[in-house]
Amino acid sequence: MRINPFFQPYDTPHGTTPFNLIEERDFQPALEEGMRREDAEIEAIINNSDEPTFENTLLPLERSGELLSRVETVMGNLISACTSDYLEALAQKMAPAISEHSNRIMLNRQLFERIDHVKRHFVHKEGENDEDYRLLCEVHEGFRRRGVGLPRKKKERLMQLSTELSVKALQFAQNVLKDTNRFKMLITDKAELSGMPDLHMELARTAAQEEGKEGWLFTLQAPSFGPLLTYCDNRSLRRKVWMAHNTLCIKKNKYNNLLLARDLVNLRMETARILGCKTYAQLALRQRMAQRPKVVEDFLTRLLTAYKPTAKQDYKEIRDYARRTEGNGFKMQPWDVGYYAHKLQLERYNLDAEMLRPYFELSNVIKGVFGLATRLYGITFWENKDIPVYHKDVKAFEVHDADGKYLAMLYTDFHPRSNKKSGAWMTSYQGQKKNVRPHVSLTMNLTKPTNEKPALLTLGEVSTFLHEFGHGLHEIFSQCKYETLSGTNVYWDFVELPSQFMENFALEKEFLHTFAFHYETGELLPDELIDRMIESRHFNAGMACLRQLSFCLLDMAYYTRIEPLTEDIIPFEKQAWARALVNKPSQRRTCMSTQFQHIMTGGYAAGYYCYKWAEVLDADAFAAFQEEGIFNKETAARFRHEILERGNTAHPATLYRNFRHRAPSLKAMLRRDGIK
Repeated sequence: MRINPFFQPYDTPHGTTPFNLIEERDFQPALEEGMRREDAEIEAIINNSDEPTFENTLLPLERSGELLSRVETVMGNLISACTSDYLEALAQKMAPAISEHSNRIMLNRQLFERIDHVKRHFVHKEGENDEDYRLLCEVHEGFRRRGVGLPRKKKERLMQLSTELSVKALQFAQNVLKDTNRFKMLITDKAELSGMPDLHMELARTAAQEEGKEGWLFTLQAPSFGPLLTYCDNRSLRRKVWMAHNTLCIKKNKYNNLLLARDLVNLRMETARILGCKTYAQLALRQRMAQRPKVVEDFLTRLLTAYKPTAKQDYKEIRDYARRTEGNGFKMQPWDVGYYAHKLQLERYNLDAEMLRPYFELSNVIKGVFGLATRLYGITFWENKDIPVYHKDVKAFEVHDADGKYLAMLYTDFHPRSNKKSGAWMTSYQGQKKNVRPHVSLTMNLTKPTNEKPALLTLGEVSTFLHEFGHGLHEIFSQCKYETLSGTNVYWDFVELPSQFMENFALEKEFLHTFAFHYETGELLPDELIDRMIESRHFNAGMACLRQLSFCLLDMAYYTRIEPLTEDIIPFEKQAWARALVNKPSQRRTCMSTQFQHIMTGGYAAGYYCYKWAEVLDADAFAAFQEEGIFNKETAARFRHEILERGNTAHPATLYRNFRHRAPSLKAMLRRDGIK
């Protein structure tokens, strides 16, 4: 008789997920059994007649729900990276039950009274039981933030809101994926694609062949439509692709997210009001370094003031270049900006992303990025082909520390697929805790190989790899007692520090010399070309910052509302980010919000500012490496010990000060971006 693989210990190397044994039919019974077991575990805590203590209340609570967490993790990760209609339907079906189950625990008054008793009687001995006390405080605050002390009717409404949020967030994400996959533009006349580099033509031809068609096929996956906007001389094609991308999920069809986005904003607002906060931002920022919406607003305003003059000059230079090329009457449109910016960069610095691609062959980049971690921290990576994976594109590596001790599992999944959401992310299949090492996964959508060429990356894609790898190191190095506090379970405006920190190495000559070899000739990336890369790093830095700030402003506009959102979100969006625009707002009916999964479904609601906040930290942290040597082992050891190993065992401001011996400064970021 076949046994559901979730119901028994994994008989795999390092207890890795047995993807080769798991079938879709296994998920629902495992989810249901996981909830039943956790309910029983919670009941055992509540019914313990002994006086509540850390040992009989917090420890069993921390260990509860192991099966449910394992199944949810695998299913959630597959829905993002390798989904199916069955899994998406099951997620919709199970979301209400899972939400109700979670609320039943977090709103359990008897359970909270035991936790509260422990907190009131806990003796904190600084330097001895700091992590126990941190866990206790975080759990106690978590229950309070979920509304455990509210009257029954308000609790019931909170549970309804939570269920609605989970169901609608799932639907929002599924709509984005399906509407993205609907767009396919087949070009049969090569002349229409004038200006496109050979590699992208090969990729488009391969995409067409995979669909049994002749010609060149373009989709709304970033490695497909992005280069078309940058290189294609055909303005009408650029317009078509730009409009397709910027009208995702606003058309009159079943994938429309206009009302769903509005509902998600309003559901969060009502949740915050019930929990005693005027706005959702006020509620969310309690667990952020920024703490209050006013601090975020002041931070964004400070960046707008610093960067907008440069951004306006950036835009003017691109517009002026376009007019020199096309005539004074030329009116630049959004689908023209990337195209003429590329032309200007080529003229000014004799630099083009395609010049660099031959030196960034993926297997070499992997060696370079892994080698960087070896050089900084002494860790090594060994592919283990006996580890089951969920797709043929996925590879599994054992990570070993400098002393040879097993440290973690690392999965890599680099290329786009139709059943994989866009973007790049790090996730875990197993979190770190005492005597348990993490299983980490890096998932991206980098340029695919073709029949003629291996996967050749842009410098931006190398940076993306470094970014997600930085998140991975945060998990890999974690040395915490409790999974709740380990790895990336930190404040959201701190979680991007390790990832963005790693991006700084992308322009370091000493790092590039370790792996950037021409895929055909073996020639090392010339220093002269690296110098041009460094010289051009400030190109469009102002516009790039304002683009990010526009998303931050939109996010805060949604989540600082004190009244329900009833208006059309398209004009609302345009007004919300108007301060960050360098030209007149477009009157076209386009929308970012309907595909903005970070703030609608991905956990960054009232938190998108975190990317810019963390940029201040990462630039300041990297400045320490520049001052002491970018491969200085003592500096790296201090960063590992004070930041990467510590998770949420102390306040992030404390962790950062322990590393840098002072508070962070904005100066390093401004200097890096060439802002005076």
